[in-house]
Amino acid sequence: MDKRLEGKVAVITGAASGIGAATAKTYVDHGARVVLGDIQDEAGEGMTATLGGAGHAIFRHCNVTEEADVEALVETAIAEFGQIDIIFNCAGIVGALGPMSTTPAEEWKLTIDIMINGVFYGMKHASRHMKEAGSGSIISMSSTAGVMGGLGPHAYAAAKHAVVGMTKNLAAEVGGFGVRVNCIAPAGMATPMVADVMTGDHQNLEETIATLAALSPLKGRAGLAQDVANAALWLASDESGYTSGLTLTVDAGATTGSTAEPPAFAEYAPMVREAGRKGVD
Repeated sequence: MDKRLEGKVAVITGAASGIGAATAKTYVDHGARVVLGDIQDEAGEGMTATLGGAGHAIFRHCNVTEEADVEALVETAIAEFGQIDIIFNCAGIVGALGPMSTTPAEEWKLTIDIMINGVFYGMKHASRHMKEAGSGSIISMSSTAGVMGGLGPHAYAAAKHAVVGMTKNLAAEVGGFGVRVNCIAPAGMATPMVADVMTGDHQNLEETIATLAALSPLKGRAGLAQDVANAALWLASDESGYTSGLTLTVDAGATTGSTAEPPAFAEYAPMVREAGRKGVD
C-alpha cells in the first residue's frame, strides 16, 4: 500500500467506532501516526491496539463538549509525536429528534454543543499550531443534511450547516498561512449510529447495508464508513494540496437529485418548442 501520509501526524475525534475508526485505520495504513479521541474508552483502547499501539496510535479520553479535552488531544500529538499535520473533527451524534415545536431545549443545546462547539474547539486548537508551522489540513464532518433541507432532524441539520460555514470562514482566515480547511458531507452510511436509527440495533450493520443499498442512487451500492475514510484520506494528503474551503459530498449523487431510477429525460424524444411544436423543422 502507498504511504501518502508518511511522516504526518493526525488527530481524530470520535475515533473509537464508525467513520472515525475507519479513518484512523486508513491513516495508519498510509503511514500516519494518529491520536484518537472518544468518550468510548474501552473501544478506543481496543482500536489503538488494533492499529499497533504506541508508535502508531495513542488514545485519550475526549469529550468534545469540553474544550480542555479537545485542547489536550491536540497537545498530545505535539508532546508525543512532535507535530500535528491533520485533524479530523469526526465526533457526532444524531441528537434531538422530532418537530421543532416539541424539541426540548436541553436536547437542542447538547446536540449543538457536540456538533458545533466540538468542531470549533478542534478547529481552534489545531489551527493555532498549524498556522505557526505553515501547513496543515483541517477536516470536519458535515452531512448532506448540511447542504440540503429535510434530510435530518432540526438540530442536526443546523449543526451540519454550521460546519460548512465554519469551514469556509476558517479556510479564508488560514489559507495565507498554508493551512487548508475542508469538510465532508456524507449521506446516510452503514455505521453503528445509522444502524441504531434504522434497525434499533447499532450492531446490525448487515440489515443496514441491505436497506441503504436498496435506497441508493447507485443501485445496489450502500455507502460505507470506508467511503468517507477514503475522502478524508484524500483531503489529508498532499494530493488535495490546492483544495480548501470545499464541502466534499460522499452521497452517490443524492444531493443532485439522483435516484436509482432514471430521470424523465433519460430517453430520447424530439425537442419541445413553442406552441406545442416539436423537433427542429
